[in-house]
Amino acid sequence: MSNATQLIHSIPVDPLTGSISVPIYQTSTFVQDAPGEHKGYDYARSNNPTRAVLEKIIAELEDGAAGYAFASGLAAIDAVVKLLESGDEILAVDDIYGGAFRLFTHIYAKFGITVNYVDTTDVVNVVDAITPKTKLVWLETPTNPTLKISDIEAIAKVAKQNGSWLCVDNTFASPALQQPINLGADIVVHSATKYLGGHSDLIAGLVVTKTQELGDKIKFIQNASGAILSPHDSWLVIRGVETLHLRVKEHSRNAQIVAEYLQKHPAVNAVYYPGLKTHVNHDIAARQQSGFGGIVSFTLKQDTEDAAKKVVTGTKYFKLAESLGGVKSLLCHPATMTHKSIPVDKRQAAGVADSLIRLSVGLEDAEDLIKDIEQALNKVTVVNRKEVTLL
Repeated sequence: MSNATQLIHSIPVDPLTGSISVPIYQTSTFVQDAPGEHKGYDYARSNNPTRAVLEKIIAELEDGAAGYAFASGLAAIDAVVKLLESGDEILAVDDIYGGAFRLFTHIYAKFGITVNYVDTTDVVNVVDAITPKTKLVWLETPTNPTLKISDIEAIAKVAKQNGSWLCVDNTFASPALQQPINLGADIVVHSATKYLGGHSDLIAGLVVTKTQELGDKIKFIQNASGAILSPHDSWLVIRGVETLHLRVKEHSRNAQIVAEYLQKHPAVNAVYYPGLKTHVNHDIAARQQSGFGGIVSFTLKQDTEDAAKKVVTGTKYFKLAESLGGVKSLLCHPATMTHKSIPVDKRQAAGVADSLIRLSVGLEDAEDLIKDIEQALNKVTVVNRKEVTLL
């Protein structure tokens, strides 16, 4: 079965009515025949039929044993960290999402969970940094926002030898392009707000586990902590999955065109996109992904915050906003937006420069997007020319 067919037919027809669209069970509780005797549902925090369909779908798409839906991507990450105990260590990718960094540093550090950040693009760094206390290895690949690629299969072997879980944030690639569990990961997380939802109209998070035993632990945490996804938002994610394959394919095509254009622009210093053969780990991305995704980041030759702000506030079709993965193109300035919570030295050491701009390339015509970027970048180029003339 092809990936596209699997994506579409992972969504079941309602067995009770034959509805082609999954029903939204907007209820808080369920009537029982007798105490403890019910039809599989007792209280909506513990289980909901609409959410259960989404959880089954994401488990199938990621080829995992079990899936669980949360109120946000960060709630999903939080559930995974709750698998740990005081004294445990996390070995995490250095170019990490700012929200995950904030959660690790400002919430869990005070409970005795230590996080060590390393450049995971070289597996040797992981081998050197992992310790007997490392219970969780945390990857994003591609990373947010510099699109670093880590070798999931190689790092999974290191984690397994150490007795650690490997968790991969698969938000940027989505299961349409990459299935980390088939490469050895134990856990996959998603901000379903992004490509899985796909329309910038919901907040959601997902966790998928390789084994049912590990899934049962996440399920307990989900029920005990209560950060569950609502029935309506569960339905919105299900609806998004129906077009995931087509959307991601077009996102990737447009992103490749935009990345290749940016490489040639005189105002651009560096372009970060795994689909470019100049990307340091292009070969690894090509091996473990079936496409390169819709996110492109780049830095300016005028490496200043002011220059970046002129670009991000000068576009027409690329809207300045947090988030990514929607139909409409977005852009952001990570240093002052998504990654503001990371200390400047750590942020810059991970490659998040002051002039770094992240593009979420949407489904508009690629030529229109290029023209939009060009007129914004030319403002920076003109400013540089004037400065040179004045000097």
